[in-house]
Amino acid sequence: MVLKITRNGVITLPAKFRKLLGLHEGDLVNAELRDGTIIVKPAAVVDAEDAWFYTKEWQAKEAEADEDIAAGRVKGPFYSVEEFKAALQRRGGRKKKAAKAG
Repeated sequence: MVLKITRNGVITLPAKFRKLLGLHEGDLVNAELRDGTIIVKPAAVVDAEDAWFYTKEWQAKEAEADEDIAAGRVKGPFYSVEEFKAALQRRGGRKKKAAKAG
């Protein structure tokens, strides 16, 4: 498809492209130049206050948690604070007994 560049360097994305990509007026896109080709992609915008979640470190922790869940290394769900405390006390009790035996 041939697109026209207007006076201020504006290119209109055809409605078909916008619809396929789910783009609407005001949305942001990323553009990059790769081997003489312009590549335009929808931008993933993250609020500054949520940026911590997408850091490499946090995503590594998320992956570790997912592995623990898949392997059954988690307890719960707990439906009350009391239930959660009881589970912690049972867990702590086992550790103390094991430490005394050693």
